[in-house]
Amino acid sequence: MNWRRWNNIIHRDLAYFLVGMTLVYSISGIAVNHRADWNPSYERQTDVLTIEPTLAETKEEILADVLPKLHIGANDLRNSFRPDAETLQLFLEEKSYSVDLPTGTVIVEVIHPRPVLHELNQLHLNAPKGVWTYISDFFALSLIVIAITGMFVLKGKNGLVGRGAWFIAAGIIVPVAYWVYYLNS
Repeated sequence: MNWRRWNNIIHRDLAYFLVGMTLVYSISGIAVNHRADWNPSYERQTDVLTIEPTLAETKEEILADVLPKLHIGANDLRNSFRPDAETLQLFLEEKSYSVDLPTGTVIVEVIHPRPVLHELNQLHLNAPKGVWTYISDFFALSLIVIAITGMFVLKGKNGLVGRGAWFIAAGIIVPVAYWVYYLNS
């Protein structure tokens, strides 16, 4: 068997094998690229409610007064913070409260993982670490192999010495040109 036949077999079979991981990285990549417009991993729901204002002054007294009014157990509270004298922020597992102490107005934010996208984004960003790091490294190296073998699938005027060279050049020029533009803007 000649080298071109082996090249095409490797290119084809490796590409088929990587379809699932390519979809994971592509879908989550699009979602993560637009994180300035939305949170790709979590949905956020905001509600406003009112409790009786508190007259307590120390943080401990305020917590003792506010937590029962919000039906929050002390064990559920992960953290609390007073960004200023009139505000108390409470943090639970998937919920946060911002309490305006003089008025009793409470802004409640609940976050829920987005189905499927949350998991895809966790894999894309290598949150699992460990073995997944090696799996994603294998994926990246495999893409390099697919790119190199892909250059030799076709021969002649449609291959590397013909129109393929123009597409390869364009594929290199686009990111380089954008990076130069980015650095100078």
